[in-house]
Amino acid sequence: MQKTWSYKNYEIKEGLKPGSAKFRYFFSVAKGDEKKCHYCVWIANDALSRFDPSKDFKAIISSQSETWREWVEAKIDAEDFRNRALKIDAAGQEEINLSAAKEHVPLD
Repeated sequence: MQKTWSYKNYEIKEGLKPGSAKFRYFFSVAKGDEKKCHYCVWIANDALSRFDPSKDFKAIISSQSETWREWVEAKIDAEDFRNRALKIDAAGQEEINLSAAKEHVPLD
């Protein structure tokens, strides 16, 4: 599943990491032909039931997509084009630098 939308002069493509057993949702931000950054939402297996009792990825996306979209828009508004991930686990959530993440996942 991948969808594309625009915010200001940016094009955002979003979707689940194909074939991943873990919840990895990506937002790729570009302006024209220039890739600006990637924003990601990573939900640990121990936190999935917080969003959907059956841990269904599609249901989680449906219930959280507006919140994540607002996060992406706020990043763009702040001109924060660092590659970032919103990492959610049983202890809570934190925003991390993707390049420093131990669980780094190739984005392309």
